[in-house]
Amino acid sequence: MSNQVTGAQSLVKSLEHAGVEVMFGIPGGAILPAYDPIYDSKIRHILVRHEQGAGHAATGYAQVTGRVGVCIATSGPGATNLVTPIGDAAMDSVPMVAITGQVPSAAIGTDAFQEADIRGITMPITKHNYLITNPDDIARAIAEAFHIAGTGRPGPVLVDIAKDALQKMTEFKWPTNINLAGYNPKTKPDSQAIRDAAALIAKSKRPVLYVGGGVIKANASKQLLRLAELTGAPVVTTLMARGAFPDSHPLHLGMPGMHGTVAAVTALQKSDLLITLGARFDDRVTGKLSTFAVNAKIIHADIDPAEIGKNRFADVAIVGDVGEAITALIPALETEFKKSEPDLTQWWSQMGALRSKYPVGYDHPEDGSVSPQYVIERIGAIAGPDSIYVAGVGQHQMWASQFVKYEKPRTWLNSGGAGTMGYAVPAAMGAKVGAPDTTVWAIDGDGCFQMTNQELVTCAINNIPIKVAIINNESLGMVRQWQTLFYNSRYSNTSLDSKRIPDFVKLADAMGCVGLRCDTTGDVDKVIKEAMAINDQPVVVDFSVFRDAMVWPMVAAGTSNDDILVARETAPDWDSQEL
Repeated sequence: MSNQVTGAQSLVKSLEHAGVEVMFGIPGGAILPAYDPIYDSKIRHILVRHEQGAGHAATGYAQVTGRVGVCIATSGPGATNLVTPIGDAAMDSVPMVAITGQVPSAAIGTDAFQEADIRGITMPITKHNYLITNPDDIARAIAEAFHIAGTGRPGPVLVDIAKDALQKMTEFKWPTNINLAGYNPKTKPDSQAIRDAAALIAKSKRPVLYVGGGVIKANASKQLLRLAELTGAPVVTTLMARGAFPDSHPLHLGMPGMHGTVAAVTALQKSDLLITLGARFDDRVTGKLSTFAVNAKIIHADIDPAEIGKNRFADVAIVGDVGEAITALIPALETEFKKSEPDLTQWWSQMGALRSKYPVGYDHPEDGSVSPQYVIERIGAIAGPDSIYVAGVGQHQMWASQFVKYEKPRTWLNSGGAGTMGYAVPAAMGAKVGAPDTTVWAIDGDGCFQMTNQELVTCAINNIPIKVAIINNESLGMVRQWQTLFYNSRYSNTSLDSKRIPDFVKLADAMGCVGLRCDTTGDVDKVIKEAMAINDQPVVVDFSVFRDAMVWPMVAAGTSNDDILVARETAPDWDSQEL
């Protein structure tokens, strides 16, 4: 029996061999040969309304399932429309394979119709990328792409395939093993580094477990819980790590960073040891780097050696899978603690006092309008910790990270590193495809929603019943907040008039969804429960909220974490006895 197939058939067979169950895409001229064998494939293809939607949907699918997400587009503008979600996936370490068509190989470099050098364009934002002009190379490239995307530090890989390579004949051969020179991610941590880390922890009087999104990527939440309870140290979870450690746990101080809790920010600042697990000392966490945790020694565990020492010198560097690192650290610590166990009583009395004194809270608007924080808090309470929450970018994203209680990993999705407006609706779509039996809420702003809401049509047609809460303050809210605080309330181009145009309820109805509206605080629970009861169609709820609500606490960009504001023009007394 001959294995002779077209390059396009080889591509689809390769995706099947890679275990792909679903992909998101739009056909076009250069990729069209691939769409013929897709017609006969068992792989589910979801036809999106914009390539950006395909990319974010692949990301949402990957973040929920831990599998590699797949998106597919044609050449030129189809490929360039994937650049934003590829960049987003790179920043947040999301495993994704993007497949693009390219003009025929003889036309490459001639500025042919719908030509773009997508390989060159995406080189800085992919783990690796390919331009395939020979059909014999397709199966190997796809196998390698999935291996690279899903191993080590996860990330996006692009495979660009010339149209003639898809049309020509080849023999299908799926590689039985992959051996890439120069790519051999180290997963097992060095035993000496583990012992050194354990010794540092045993001597520490003010340790903090600084937990990043890598813990979720490594499926290491159970190990983290054991480590935390063994050390008794305060735990802080970054924006990308919400859900890695239960919010309800007494050791948890919340989220650090620009809009983190006072207790979490202070714990990092005043610590003598940061046990850094799968985090990257991002500027939104550190504030002004030269003033960040100046008295702390650093243990840094990360699978990507490039992150170690990038922003902050590591006294102990642990290169490897963070789950394996934590697993190795636990017995090493138990051995150290037999010699001497640190007394963290004083440290906890200070942090506990801060946690009690500065809880994350909000005021209800004096004019009787609906508090956006209250809406998000009630969605979290009614939908519960088993639901998945996907946020766009801006104030609503920060409120969703603050006022929804996360107990489990992979229940909180957002665009952390790139801060991509328009992420929520398509990412929620991908999340729902990956977890069809789980309630998925997209918590979106009226600005973000108007960037990618067309994917609700995709959801309606493909029976993907997500729920969308539009936190409608008629504004680009976070930019407006900055204008209030730093630009003398000069609101240049941040007003959207979204309570007037468009009518989101009519728009939802036109897109095959159920549209609901909530204008009063008394109706918030009722409308959320009404949305929760509809599971055969997407639901969009337009929550009309107070325009000038702000996100607090706040560390202004470029300033020290020591200058955290808990409300406008107020700051804790950093020199008081409680610290």
